Amino acid sequence: MASFSVEDFVGNGVLKELLPKLLEEGWDDVPTLKIMNSEDMDAINMSQHQKDALEIRTYLHDRALVQYGDRLEASRKILPELLNISTEDLSSQFGMKRGHIARFTDRTNPCADPLPKSYGLTASKVTGTPSRNNSIYKHFATVNSNKMQNTAKSFGRSSTNNERSLGESLADFKIKDGYIFKGIVAAGPAEPRACGCVQPPPVVDNVAPYSAIGNISVQKLTPAYKIGMERLVKSKTPPMKASELWRDKPAVLLCIRRPGCIMCRAEAHQFYAKKPIFDALGVQIFAVLHEHIESEVKDFWPRYWGGVVILDRSMGFFKALGGGKLLKDKFLSGFVFNPRAIANYKRAKAMGIKQNFKGEGEIKGGLFIVGRGGTGIAYQFIERNFGDWAPVAEVIEICTRLQNQELDQGASSKSPQEYE
Repeated sequence: MASFSVEDFVGNGVLKELLPKLLEEGWDDVPTLKIMNSEDMDAINMSQHQKDALEIRTYLHDRALVQYGDRLEASRKILPELLNISTEDLSSQFGMKRGHIARFTDRTNPCADPLPKSYGLTASKVTGTPSRNNSIYKHFATVNSNKMQNTAKSFGRSSTNNERSLGESLADFKIKDGYIFKGIVAAGPAEPRACGCVQPPPVVDNVAPYSAIGNISVQKLTPAYKIGMERLVKSKTPPMKASELWRDKPAVLLCIRRPGCIMCRAEAHQFYAKKPIFDALGVQIFAVLHEHIESEVKDFWPRYWGGVVILDRSMGFFKALGGGKLLKDKFLSGFVFNPRAIANYKRAKAMGIKQNFKGEGEIKGGLFIVGRGGTGIAYQFIERNFGDWAPVAEVIEICTRLQNQELDQGASSKSPQEYE
């Protein structure tokens, strides 16, 4: 799996000399770099060789083949030419392994799930909170999707009263797409285990109350990754209330069962790859750990996750996912006898991710989407089976509607003079 370190992404090629300029202009993390278009490249005076190098490295990163970036870039060939090279030449000229050649020449199946086409970002770097005049916001607002249109209708009905809480305004949101939804609580399906002899653990039907998470004491272990920064925070930050995380902007909190787990790493990597979308929506993303093993955090960040990592030592978020108690499962009953967990493992294994077995691995994780301020929990996903992921498209959809609600409320509170 390709690293989210910018230094690893650019390697020792022609993009390395651009790092100071990229940092200055806000192209300071890998997901954002990968959405640069020709206009963005021209704005920072990239040479044609540098443009070609970025295209090659983006393609390699999507297929977890960045180790070949320097050699392919040094050939001075453009990506279409490289894709037409024979298998023998890829092996002899660039030292590419046979399995990697198959992955390189497969143009339709990247290891990393690409940004959805309907969410392609056409604007330059993302800064601040989107407004109605922001071209990125306009793009999101015009996404032509039946699913988006249908959910927008129900959201429009529930957001007419600005005094309602966020939880109430989203209470009617339901999607049936292979997942079980109870209002705004989601979990993977409860399939039989060991021919029905082992029952899956029950999950809560109702979203956790906001009071269950607002006062949790958390501690930042890492900042959001940027070019050239230290790999870990040298001095520990003081504990803070979790509510400070979403005081000014909505937040997505990805609760990680164990940072060395292959399935947790795969989920974090896929999720962080969509960072430009969350940036455009003005939504923050956090990874939440329940134990602090420094070597594990160092291996996890920024290779698999480049966002802020926080420590929930009291396991408050994890208890909230389980309705007030930790949702746990044993290796034998929860994995060996669980076909869905095994399928989740194979999915992560196919992405070429390394793993280890350090730390507590039986406490289930999940995901929260929390509105700005004290408006409440908009969405909650529970890891019923080891390796269940919250559907990223669904998370983006909820965040889009959150942003629309905030923009609508902001517009309704303006006086007529403010529009002039």
